[in-house]
Amino acid sequence: MSKTRDKSAPNTKVAVEQLRELIFSGKLGAGTDHLESELAATLGMSRTPVREALLMLQGQGLIEVRPRKGVRILPLSAVDMREIYDVLTEIESLAAADAARFGYGPRQLSKLSRSIDQMDRALETEDREAWARADDSFHAELVRLGGNSRSISIAAMMSDQVRRARAVTLYMRPVPTQSNDDHRGVLKAISEKKPEEARQIHREHRRMAKDILISLLEKYQLKAV
Repeated sequence: MSKTRDKSAPNTKVAVEQLRELIFSGKLGAGTDHLESELAATLGMSRTPVREALLMLQGQGLIEVRPRKGVRILPLSAVDMREIYDVLTEIESLAAADAARFGYGPRQLSKLSRSIDQMDRALETEDREAWARADDSFHAELVRLGGNSRSISIAAMMSDQVRRARAVTLYMRPVPTQSNDDHRGVLKAISEKKPEEARQIHREHRRMAKDILISLLEKYQLKAV
């Protein structure tokens, strides 16, 4: 690897993080087109790390890099989200079952427990953004505890897409108290080493979440930012 590339690597990571935030916040809206030079100027960086970051984001399904035409921010339709949830549901449900089989103790499950506590506090203070962050943390940790490196990689990409759609519908959906209850049920089943119970609770949880999200996207003809 060249010295130039070595020096650009940290900037590439920063560019990925900043571009992701611009996409998730809607500042780079779904379906919009942007030039590489424009994005480099927005980030205050040279084009090399931005170009590398864009290729990484394309691999994550967030954008399309079109030679000589710039970059398009990809929208997510209700059809997209249905397919994504179907895949994510199976991956996470398997992880829940595997986590229960591994026989984790309270210390290893402490991050799941903290995430649920954070979600409860977020609902008490009516802070849905904080709830969404804690929910993300719960799901990421659940997949990590499943111990399958490929599942972790796939779920991370899929979760990015869910996050985009949820940003559009976060304040339209009912207060997610049932979601918190489901998480507690999954944690309890894992703690009690009940793989099939953990799997079924989580699968039903994801199914209900999908139904709510899809119905909102279809009702209001929304596209994820």
